[in-house]
Amino acid sequence: IPVFHDDQHGTAIVVLAGLINACRVLDRPMSSLTVAVSGAGAAGVAVTQLLQLAGVTDIVVCDSRGVIEPGRADLVAHKQQLADTTNPRGLRGSLGDALVGADVYVGVSGGTVPEEQVATMAPDPIIFALANPNPEVHPDVAHRYASIVATGRSDYPNQINNVLAFPGIFRGALDAGGVQISEEMKLAAARAIADLVEEPSADLIVPPVFQEGVAEAVAAAVAAHAS
Repeated sequence: IPVFHDDQHGTAIVVLAGLINACRVLDRPMSSLTVAVSGAGAAGVAVTQLLQLAGVTDIVVCDSRGVIEPGRADLVAHKQQLADTTNPRGLRGSLGDALVGADVYVGVSGGTVPEEQVATMAPDPIIFALANPNPEVHPDVAHRYASIVATGRSDYPNQINNVLAFPGIFRGALDAGGVQISEEMKLAAARAIADLVEEPSADLIVPPVFQEGVAEAVAAAVAAHAS
């Protein structure tokens, strides 16, 4: 049964909203992206699954021991599922290996990505370094390479904050009498958040957290997909 947790699925929804608008700014189809996700905990799993539902087909997920792939013998159940459903190019090795040629980095793990690894990404990549208070890639470093940079912090542009999704998604479900939070409702919430940015730019891919009308727009979109 699909479930919802604000730190897990709320983060995934706002990551997807930001990526939708990043693709609009850069005129890139989401299906063409190669994505490296650092972190295979609750948020990393939710981000990966929602990006897949949105049409991203090439995602490589890494944990503290490197790329999650079927050849590893140390995988618990949820990581085994990731191994079976991601990494279509069969990469092995470290996060550094996953970053080579990647269009997108999503960090939900903490730690620090060395600049020399960031430099191996595809030209003009998208970097979402979301650990707080210290992003995995400091924005000053990220901007040397990336076309669009987002963090979890309020003192930089493009704050990926789950407050944009929650509590609007619950309001919509309750308004429509929904009995569960479906994957379609999460996708609808992400698209609604993205659409609230009338003119996306490199420094504006998600609405500010205090923008009026966000919760109402998310609630309306979610209610339309409630079941």
